[in-house]
Amino acid sequence: MPVRRTSAHRRGRRPRWAPAAAAGLLLAGGATLLAARDQDPAPVRIAAADGARTADGAPTSAGGGTPSTAPPSSATAQLRLSPPVRLVIARIGVDAPVRGVGLNPDGTVEVPSLDRPEQVGWYRGGPGPGQVGPAVLLGHYDTHKGPAVFHELPRLHPGDRIEIGREDGSTLAYRVRELRQFAKDAFPTELVYGDTAGPQLRLITCGGTLAGNGHYTDNIIVFADPLP
Repeated sequence: MPVRRTSAHRRGRRPRWAPAAAAGLLLAGGATLLAARDQDPAPVRIAAADGARTADGAPTSAGGGTPSTAPPSSATAQLRLSPPVRLVIARIGVDAPVRGVGLNPDGTVEVPSLDRPEQVGWYRGGPGPGQVGPAVLLGHYDTHKGPAVFHELPRLHPGDRIEIGREDGSTLAYRVRELRQFAKDAFPTELVYGDTAGPQLRLITCGGTLAGNGHYTDNIIVFADPLP
């Protein structure tokens, strides 16, 4: 159950429900996967609309500029909490079940079981879709068995539609504002989990390069705003 926000949670301060660190979204069996291939997999990158890149050559965003945590004026009003149960992103072929996830003992966000690569996790310690604040959904990019639910997430573009089915039978629609890519050791916790003026959505998966230990170096984050 999400911890309700109070007037003490000002923008720019880390909400008490924010995790201590981002999810690792690890690739189990990564060494096995690498050994089974003739060469290392290509780096996973987003396509930056403005061509801007980080020092290691990765695009910094698709959509341009620094993401705003303020929703558009047309954003829907806050709804009562109803957990998400389905995520649909038609353009990249995602139609996946969603279940709530919590925190690991080290303060990182849990991720769906690697035995269920088609499943998406909703961080139930934060707002639900339709509530004020960022609803955060996480999914694997791939596993040792092959592509997972968010394998095509880096292909999303600003303007793409995302739909979330809730437990109460309602469906909420969102529009992608932009994608961002960050090294995992520089994960922008405040940007992803920090206070917002209205409902918003974040989708997170892995990106960058796959190291020999089976860990990807980066996280790819989709920022989306609610459609009225």
